Amino acid sequence: MSGDTCLTSALCPAAGPKPKACSFKGGSLGNKYVRLNVGGSLYYTTVQVLTRHDTMLKAMFSGRMEVLTDKEGWILIDRCGKHFGTILNYLRDDTIALPKHRQEIKELMAEAKYYLIQGLVDMCQAALQDKKDLYEPVCSIPIITSPKEEERLIESSMKPVVKLLYNRSNNKYSYTSNSDDNLLKNIELFDKLSLRFNGRVLFIKDVIGDEICCWSFYGQGRKLAEVCCTSIVYATEKKQTKVEFPEARIYEETLNVLLYETPRVPDNSLLEATSRSRSQASHSEDDEGFELRDRVRRIHVKRYSTYDDRQLGHHTS
Repeated sequence: MSGDTCLTSALCPAAGPKPKACSFKGGSLGNKYVRLNVGGSLYYTTVQVLTRHDTMLKAMFSGRMEVLTDKEGWILIDRCGKHFGTILNYLRDDTIALPKHRQEIKELMAEAKYYLIQGLVDMCQAALQDKKDLYEPVCSIPIITSPKEEERLIESSMKPVVKLLYNRSNNKYSYTSNSDDNLLKNIELFDKLSLRFNGRVLFIKDVIGDEICCWSFYGQGRKLAEVCCTSIVYATEKKQTKVEFPEARIYEETLNVLLYETPRVPDNSLLEATSRSRSQASHSEDDEGFELRDRVRRIHVKRYSTYDDRQLGHHTS
């Protein structure tokens, strides 16, 4: 049998004399191999391998620490033996092929820390960091679970916030034929915008609100605009809920909130894109000089219409 070999994967402890402690000296057995029982897994290896690096194993097998042996002469180490073969391979070769899965790398690193094998600890830490960077999501979208959580997220955010509330189950009528498609289009647009403006805008989802489909836009902790995408229409004999997809309006309000980035940096392209809507809105303000940024623009689809296929208008309140 070659060195560094595991004999069994599990060994049930048998009743008998208790293990005895003794100081191990490298040449005392007259045999270049030593027998190790690591948590029930049995290994043969050499003293030379165990003492190559300045580790706890070197201290154990150079006489500086006491070791436990059973009646058959196996040296007992009270640790899991799953990764001990890998430990021995690193001591012999100074390098190993690490496991593929993060959990196994973490287990191996825990064993390396116990045996004070710093080189192997560093390898495991570097591999875990690489895997973390590899699987780091491009952007994370918080999902609101309570009104308090929503308030805390918006108030603490240093970025503008765009929230999409969608809850199909809020409807008490049947949906029109295109409503499901439009609801999906709103969700798809939200995903596209969250990728496009990742790092500049905090996008959050709300699935517990009272609306069916509604966009909200926040800047510096204040609500700036709201776009509600639902309306009630009259079919032949009953009411139905219609979901709209006002894509242009959603894009416009998303560009508007970028003006509230912190720190605020002038962006000529954004100012040009939003100047038309802002100038039009300024004409409707009274002489008291009520500033547009202190208002919440709520854009709702008309709530009632005579026909399902009638073009629905929008109004600003």
